[in-house]
Amino acid sequence: MRYFSLNDRSHTSSFENAVVKGLAPDKGLYFPEEIVKLSASFIKDLQNLDKTEIAFRAIKEYVGSEIPDSGLIDIINETLDFEFPVVKITNDIGSLELFHGPTLAFKDVGARFMAGSLGYFINKGNLGKITVLVATSGDTGGAVANGFLGVEGIDVVILYPKGKVSDIQEKQLTTLEQNITAIEVDGVFDDCQRMVKRAFLDTDITEKRKLTSANSINVARWLPQMFYYFLAYKQLQGKDKKLVFSVPSGNFGNICAGMLAREMGLPIDHFVAANNSNDTVTNYLETSEYRSKPSVPTISNAMDVGDPSNFVRVLELFDNKYSSLKDALSGYSFDDSQTKEAIKEVYSKTGYIMDPHGAVGYLGLQEYLKGKKGYYGTFLETAHPVKFLDTVEEVIGKKVAIPDSIKHLMDKEKNSLQISSYEDLKGYLLS
Repeated sequence: MRYFSLNDRSHTSSFENAVVKGLAPDKGLYFPEEIVKLSASFIKDLQNLDKTEIAFRAIKEYVGSEIPDSGLIDIINETLDFEFPVVKITNDIGSLELFHGPTLAFKDVGARFMAGSLGYFINKGNLGKITVLVATSGDTGGAVANGFLGVEGIDVVILYPKGKVSDIQEKQLTTLEQNITAIEVDGVFDDCQRMVKRAFLDTDITEKRKLTSANSINVARWLPQMFYYFLAYKQLQGKDKKLVFSVPSGNFGNICAGMLAREMGLPIDHFVAANNSNDTVTNYLETSEYRSKPSVPTISNAMDVGDPSNFVRVLELFDNKYSSLKDALSGYSFDDSQTKEAIKEVYSKTGYIMDPHGAVGYLGLQEYLKGKKGYYGTFLETAHPVKFLDTVEEVIGKKVAIPDSIKHLMDKEKNSLQISSYEDLKGYLLS
């Protein structure tokens, strides 16, 4: 499989180069030259296959022969060594729980798959030391830090906005040390992302450090997110209804991977992009005009993105045709008060505790299903509610049990560098 730059289709790349470089030389996102079409017999047989076989068959052609089958299976086994249950909320709505991994967030899958792939390429060749430079608005940082912790040949530098991630999210990316450096930026997520993009263009830095990104712009972070939808469909097979997935969306990598799975043959009828007050894509779907805007802080902070990087991939999936995209995707936005009310309502009716991101997904699903019959809706619970203790406990009026995987972090000392400008970041990377 070859990959082309969405800024310049004449530039193509191998999978390895796309993973190692992160972005094309023109800073375009890489996109596969071909969408793999899976057989109807494979889709029908999902119930009889295990997680590893499903994931291997889904992603094999995108990796090609660049990682041998045995090595790819090892990476997938490490990536998917936890569960992805669809939990019943009502007769027509389920929650796909993606928070059973080591950092209690959906981003564990992409981070672990990328760490395994990049680690393989480093061990295979003579690449030298690589710096993974990444911006996070919440869960990416912890997942990347955990996924790359101790991986030989890789340094990880994570930028996050000061005071705009939860306490537990901050602990997950500032307490690991070893090859992980956390940098606290006096600003918002968009400031962090701009600094990262600028560093990739700065030859002073790139002549000294080999940089790659572990945001979902990297194909090895983006592509494995399709696994969620295959594993969910396996559990939903047999429902004689149209399937719709509502995805809490920030940088749009997750929902784009789901839509890729649909193009590959997975029978999903429709997607809902559920947004918080950062409503750039919601507005685009209403007006057909894309206008990025500064991000605003919300209680669903992993979605606080004003200019989602992966939306260009979504558009590419539909040949940049607005009408085709509208047939497959709806978008809705909800503010913090609506999010809190949804958490309260679902808990009082069912006893199920949603995190703020899952609550936005639930709201988007409800909005889409209004007046419709014959659908089964699944919203994605992308993070464990414990990661947003203050918000969730205030809303439900009850303490949330802290999982053992988090307890050991609570007393660890935060270790981060604090910066306020790009020059501060550049100084660190050149030191």
